[in-house]
Amino acid sequence: MSARDGYRTRAAAWVAIVAAAAVLTALVVLLYGDLLAVGLALALLVIAGAAAWIGLTRRGAARAFAIATAAVALLADAIALIALGFADDVVVLAATAALFTFAGRRALRPSSARLPHEPRRRPGRAVLIMNPKSGGGKVEKFDLVAETRRRDIEPILLERGDDLRAVAREAAKTADVIGMAGGDGSQALVAQVAMEQGVPFVCVPAGTRNHLALDLGVDRDDLVGALDAFGSAGERLIDLALVNDQVFVNNVSLGVYAQIVQSQEYRDAKLGTMQTMLPELLGPNATPFDLRYRDPDGRMRSSAQLILVSNNPYVLDRLAGMGSRPRLDTGLLGIIAVEISGTAAAAKFISLEALGQAHRFDGWIEWSAERFEVTSGSPIAAGVDGEATVLDSPLRFGIRRGALRVRLAPGAAGVSPAAATPSLRRESIRDLLRVGTGRR
Repeated sequence: MSARDGYRTRAAAWVAIVAAAAVLTALVVLLYGDLLAVGLALALLVIAGAAAWIGLTRRGAARAFAIATAAVALLADAIALIALGFADDVVVLAATAALFTFAGRRALRPSSARLPHEPRRRPGRAVLIMNPKSGGGKVEKFDLVAETRRRDIEPILLERGDDLRAVAREAAKTADVIGMAGGDGSQALVAQVAMEQGVPFVCVPAGTRNHLALDLGVDRDDLVGALDAFGSAGERLIDLALVNDQVFVNNVSLGVYAQIVQSQEYRDAKLGTMQTMLPELLGPNATPFDLRYRDPDGRMRSSAQLILVSNNPYVLDRLAGMGSRPRLDTGLLGIIAVEISGTAAAAKFISLEALGQAHRFDGWIEWSAERFEVTSGSPIAAGVDGEATVLDSPLRFGIRRGALRVRLAPGAAGVSPAAATPSLRRESIRDLLRVGTGRR
């Protein structure tokens, strides 16, 4: 990093710190300027949350009425904020929050000097396995077969009926580096083979969501650029998590989402499938999920609407729209369990979810551990890296620290959004102070 870049980075850190103080000040002014008005706004938000929960978990006229009530409550909330003179305070809060995010990202983003890179060298036999159907046909769209051949990378195009694990194991016998162009489920299978064979792995984000690429700091829109990892590349060690000896690179979901993704209709009609199944899974006559586990205090719990176990902890303030992981090398599982006891609790949860504060919900339990176990009286539906499966009980989760050697292209950022985006949490403010004082 040049002296000028260093100065700009430190300046951005101090701007972010000042903006953080401004955000907190604006929040205090908003909350205590008129407690009655703030209470009214929060009450309307809770009403909207309760109505939304009823709308999600009922059918017919009850659903339509509840959704209409939620919409009216939200509209009334907005009108109340404007009528009571809080609009300016909200604008100031939003503006200072935006400045904090912008300056914080500038201060915390890595420079290329911080990323480890190795000298350019021929990788030996390089192999890229491709799923032509992933991501709506990204392999063909980006002409990856021709692009790999230009770089002396051997392309292996999967065909209908191929066993990806078997194909990867055969390729890894003689490969010096192996990659996968596909979704996260395919990435996990090939990553497990790379781990077993001790060869470096390259992630080419040819799937739909590409959460692994996101948290590795790989540009999900630049598939061709990702191929540069086979040549001149930085190499890092990341953890791999397991459930009953099956590797997953992102997370395993149990409960509501896991049940919904089992449906054959889900892939083609996500919203319609959720509308059909949620009343059965969460409605007043729903059978509680048989998911038994011990919480961080060692107490046995018998159920949860959702359990999420991840390969390293997520920074997650909302369940809608998965967050990202600051690191992939902590050697710890991230565990989140959500228990919603009734309509009142659901109203509070949905309100906090809307505010980006879901982790403050009473039924939200979050911790980290090297091992975790879930038991049930029957096989357990699971979403493993987004893929529907059913696993035998008990589910034993574990993690292997530094199990996978990952190659990154020289142009890759190498950090996840969670690592580069500040929050108003203590850890982010501490990092900004380190940057501002030149200690990072």
